Amino acid sequence: MMRSSLELLPLGVSELEVTGYKSGEIQARQEFVAQEVPIALVFNGISHAVMMASPSDLEDFALGFGLTEGLLESQQELFGFEQREVQDGIELHLDVSSACEWRLKERRRNLAGRTGCGLCGTDSLSQIRRALAPVVSTAVSVEAVIKAEKDLHHWQHIQQLTGATHAAAWVDETGVILRLKEDIGRHNALDKLIGDLVRHQVNPSSGFLCITSRASFEMVQKAVVFGAGLLAAVSAPTAFAVEIAKAHNLALAGYVRSGALVAYSFPERFNLASV
Repeated sequence: MMRSSLELLPLGVSELEVTGYKSGEIQARQEFVAQEVPIALVFNGISHAVMMASPSDLEDFALGFGLTEGLLESQQELFGFEQREVQDGIELHLDVSSACEWRLKERRRNLAGRTGCGLCGTDSLSQIRRALAPVVSTAVSVEAVIKAEKDLHHWQHIQQLTGATHAAAWVDETGVILRLKEDIGRHNALDKLIGDLVRHQVNPSSGFLCITSRASFEMVQKAVVFGAGLLAAVSAPTAFAVEIAKAHNLALAGYVRSGALVAYSFPERFNLASV
């Protein structure tokens, strides 16, 4: 017996009946849409944040989020993980070290009585610039970066179906994509990828990161936390992102598309002289 199209859909995709209009014609049809689910991150029973995300690779997401947000200092501080389906979404329960729990409680204590916080767990401007070690220098050819960007679409299965997700990819020095994660949120996609890379003990100096979004300062900071030496973005960076990249030895490229790119920091690491 043939399986229905619903059974063949990847996690994070729904099929809905829609009404389309084109060239004066109205037509009812089935269409694929990306799922957007509330995901609660709970550390030792303490609820920390609720993120809207795609419901895939959530163990990687939890680890990557904990690391890039500075709650976990290493994978070893995460002792256990449990995913629970609840009425309004999904809860990710993390069993973490006492040190991680202390960091979380300190952050919550600092936020007590405050409103209007625009950055998760941040109560002052001074906390935005985290004290992070500079990354190890990474150099690749322009051709490798352009090849990775060109191949991204073939790996983005949810994006191909829905047109609604971002992706973050880990690429080797020749431009071959080795791992890729998708999510409706660009930050979430990168957190999922970093969690996957850390779990599989991938050396941050063995390749580079490629993202389908703009390179905001958060994306640059997450790359630095992981230890990647080079970040390539399909869209533009912000001025603050470039500043953070330069301060932490991260080579940053933007507008990687249509066989071109712009180097915003350390252009010599893209071997531009050879092009």
